[in-house]
Amino acid sequence: MAESTKLHYVIIGMGSFGAALARRLADHGARITGLDGDREKIGDLSDVLYEPVIGDATDRATLEHLALSDATAVIISLGEDITQSLLATLHCRDLGAKRIIVKGVTFEHGQILKSLGVSRVIFPEAEIAEALADRLIRPNIVDFLPIDPEYSFVEVAVPDSLIGKTLQELDIRKRFGVWVVGVKDALSGELEMFPGGDYKLGIDQLLLIIGKQSAVDAMRDLG
Repeated sequence: MAESTKLHYVIIGMGSFGAALARRLADHGARITGLDGDREKIGDLSDVLYEPVIGDATDRATLEHLALSDATAVIISLGEDITQSLLATLHCRDLGAKRIIVKGVTFEHGQILKSLGVSRVIFPEAEIAEALADRLIRPNIVDFLPIDPEYSFVEVAVPDSLIGKTLQELDIRKRFGVWVVGVKDALSGELEMFPGGDYKLGIDQLLLIIGKQSAVDAMRDLG
């Protein structure tokens, strides 16, 4: 927690996404500056914001007072108004923000933002839908983190056919082309990192694996 308190995030636009992000970051001990033109939205987050600011996100003079260059990251979430989003992004960049993350509205909007040098463009609804689809189509995958277009870090339930066997017997790396970096008990949460070859898999366990998506899919198809 002490480390988290050193982090300072500026969130511009306190709609549903900005507000949810502010609350989650604050839960982790981060210091949050929140800017919105709606006094009520800022007031609703009085227990969350370290520095509440009521003002126009496109007004450079307002943004100059937010110490953007010192922020860990600046997150811009201004609803469906592409013009406001682009203006706020330009000002934040020119005022020295080191890392700018912007909520995209359309593909074209995202392309323009990337040309402005933002660190990341996010499309929350699309990203949530994709993550949900991955979990629905891979029912034994508990969690899924893409590392790059080919490789993923996945938490997958131990298939019934592997229960009672050791990692050496299974030779998962050779058989499936994935690396087992940990085994977690789904009930207690106890984690065994980098288990040895004599580790025997049991029921109610999760494998933490890294591998190409095709290899992960092969693990998923095991019964």
